[in-house]
Amino acid sequence: MRRINLFAYVAIGLLFVAFGCKSDANSDYKKAEATITYQDHERYIAELSDDKYMGRKPFSEGEKLTIDYLEKEFKRIGLQPGNGNSYFQDVSLVEVTGTISDKMIIETQSGNIELDKAKEFTAFSRRLEGECGVKESELIFAGFGVVAPEYDRNDYEGLNVKGKTVVVLVNDPGYYTKKEGFFNGSAMTYYGRWKYKLEEAARQGAAGCIIIHNTGAAGYPWGVVRNGIFVPKMYLQSEDNYMGRCKLEGWWTEDAATKVFAELGYNLQDLIQNSLKDNFKPFDLNATVSVNIENTLKYNTSQNVMAMLPGTDLKDECIIYTAHWDHLGVGPKVDGDSIYNGASDNAAAVAWLMEIAEAFKSLKEPVRRSVLFISVTSEEGGLMGSEYYATHPVFPIEKTVAAFNTDVILFLGEFNDVTVTGYGQSELDDWLAESAKNHGRYVMADQEPENGMYYRSDHFSFAKVGVPALFAKGYNDVKGKTKEWTKEQIAKYWKNTYHKPADEYVPERDNLSGIVQDSKLLFDLGYRLAQSDKFPKWKQGSEFKQIRERQNGHKPE
Repeated sequence: MRRINLFAYVAIGLLFVAFGCKSDANSDYKKAEATITYQDHERYIAELSDDKYMGRKPFSEGEKLTIDYLEKEFKRIGLQPGNGNSYFQDVSLVEVTGTISDKMIIETQSGNIELDKAKEFTAFSRRLEGECGVKESELIFAGFGVVAPEYDRNDYEGLNVKGKTVVVLVNDPGYYTKKEGFFNGSAMTYYGRWKYKLEEAARQGAAGCIIIHNTGAAGYPWGVVRNGIFVPKMYLQSEDNYMGRCKLEGWWTEDAATKVFAELGYNLQDLIQNSLKDNFKPFDLNATVSVNIENTLKYNTSQNVMAMLPGTDLKDECIIYTAHWDHLGVGPKVDGDSIYNGASDNAAAVAWLMEIAEAFKSLKEPVRRSVLFISVTSEEGGLMGSEYYATHPVFPIEKTVAAFNTDVILFLGEFNDVTVTGYGQSELDDWLAESAKNHGRYVMADQEPENGMYYRSDHFSFAKVGVPALFAKGYNDVKGKTKEWTKEQIAKYWKNTYHKPADEYVPERDNLSGIVQDSKLLFDLGYRLAQSDKFPKWKQGSEFKQIRERQNGHKPE
């Protein structure tokens, strides 16, 4: 009897120890979470969107002020340098200013067609040389310009485009058919992105690639494309100076394409429908294109700002949080203001990053996996900073468990939802759903997946190299408001505020409580994953699944 009682006392004692450890861990987590505050978010946003940072453009004095401030804050929090002994990672960039001929000449058997710069076409070249463009290059219509083995689709099959210029449709076939299982239905895949089409044309050996614009299919109006003519482009410096890229990369408006095809005896809408067919074949348009591009090059180095919290027994594995620090700098005046402050895009996300970093550092017991915080440069220039890190990582990519990113956070108050851009890509959606439930929120899929937003912010750089990457934030369902009201506010933001000097922080107008929510939610998700030994996987059908599975040393779940 005494022996039984002794065993019982031991069991009860162990139960109390286990309960005490769990209680201590929960208390530690709660204290860390409590460091995420409205006031701290406001401090970061107000600071980084102040006029003195001059719009935080890379290569400007605003960059120097910004990266020095971020380094100071990482040190204040107590995080270690994220790149060896440095908080900085050099990102060698080149700024390309292209001067384009006023006319693009389409030479046909019945005469020449002249397209007007900006009004009907844009043109640029990634090649780092003074004179680019094409002269009397044969035009080929190549449908959607897609080579997608998993969808049994090859728009270049049997076609030799070396030295020629391909004309392709924006987006992918799924956008037009809306068929589930055909590409990704209405949701854009990477094959629908304009960047992919330019890359694929270059792989095929084409001299040029022209994309036909459509507002619905592209996800943005012609004005967004047109403005690219007037803004210098940023690229990573390259050993081969991008000589493997096309000499001409450009766009036609839908009206310009309709005019050209009509002159050649084709109807654009008929061509779209034919391009959807399984037996689509590319064909020669019996016309040539000529346009000249003169590039002026400026080489310089920008900085990713990085800090790290080392893990314990799994410290060689890491999870990453990213938020770009850059914006558009000083530009054309709008209502008398020329400083593009970028409060929601992306000072708010940097605040999110910093607050999550402080919460992790505040834990009494460090997490098992290392956590890396990167405020990247030149997102606005084309995801340059994140692409550089993804191809020059501190932690091996196969040991990088997941990447969490946010961008363009709206100041509307608390949200019921957490919207996932690129929903269905990876098991991170399932991890997020559990954290959201714990925070009284629900997961919502992106309501406009045809816009391809998953491919337009820094998480995509990690997805491209196989790392499951999540872009999630409160967006569509503001507490105490109707979804219709929220939708109106979103539309107003994209029309009146996005990439304009109006993107400022106004304390008496703006409500940052939704950002605080998001920071706590993504801290919870990152904490759970950092304490785990699991590797979330890409889901079946994701275009990134095979990349991850090919990586040596990937730890299966």
